[in-house]
Amino acid sequence: MSHDAAALRALAERVARAGGDLIRAGLADDPDARAVESTKSTATDIVTAMDRAVERLLREQLAAQRPDDGLLGEENGYAPGDSGLTWVLDPIDGTVNYRYGIDAYAVSVAVVEGDPTVDGAWTPVAACVHNPATGDTWTAGRGLGAALAPGDGSGVRELKLGTPPELDQALVATGFGYAATRRAGQARVLTGVLPRIRDIRRIGSASLDLCGVATGTVDAYYERGVNVWDIAAAVLVLTEAGGVLSGLRGAPAGGAMVVGAASPLLEGLCDVLGQLDADSDPV
Repeated sequence: MSHDAAALRALAERVARAGGDLIRAGLADDPDARAVESTKSTATDIVTAMDRAVERLLREQLAAQRPDDGLLGEENGYAPGDSGLTWVLDPIDGTVNYRYGIDAYAVSVAVVEGDPTVDGAWTPVAACVHNPATGDTWTAGRGLGAALAPGDGSGVRELKLGTPPELDQALVATGFGYAATRRAGQARVLTGVLPRIRDIRRIGSASLDLCGVATGTVDAYYERGVNVWDIAAAVLVLTEAGGVLSGLRGAPAGGAMVVGAASPLLEGLCDVLGQLDADSDPV
């Protein structure tokens, strides 16, 4: 099915920036804007009132413009539509960073074809990842390329990856889950990865990690346990910049494992992660 990727990209950027405006206004006006309202999978998997407020805003604005599209958000679940398109929303990707005042979190908005609840069954059409703290804004449209509008106003940059470094020279981003058992497994994998690469960075936001690969601030990213709303927008930024996304052993990128980089670095990192059984938790 053909869609107007440019128009959808513009809408994604407009609503993502509106979400960022709400976050900044809340921080300016409410001394308790970062307060934890509830938790999800564990006591450290937090939800703030701002997470819910931003998702409400995103849903309202998208429903007003695209009433036939589906909506899938981290905080309010999945409402299928009739158009074949679904908006996949993470109101604050990096909520712990937001809670602690670390300026590495993002409003992530993507529109995808297919079933976003099944790994490998969806394809992004347009996307925006917006960091409200810095103003940095990544956009992409299928077949239209990827771009970064820096928050410092220095001008929009088209993103295009060059030849990546060898694995032993690669700066690699990763993240960790909330459950203690999974974190123990991820720590084991990390000890196997570290001797094979330049170094590790733990930024705390999957969408910003993948956008970092597209921008060149890191060379690769891997993580087990991400959700579709964590990566849907940044996937398109990375692939339109010339990067590749994969799981392990031929599986699609998804909850078991996401690896993002340019080839052939991606294949080398996947080989190492496969040897370490990085897509499984300790028994």
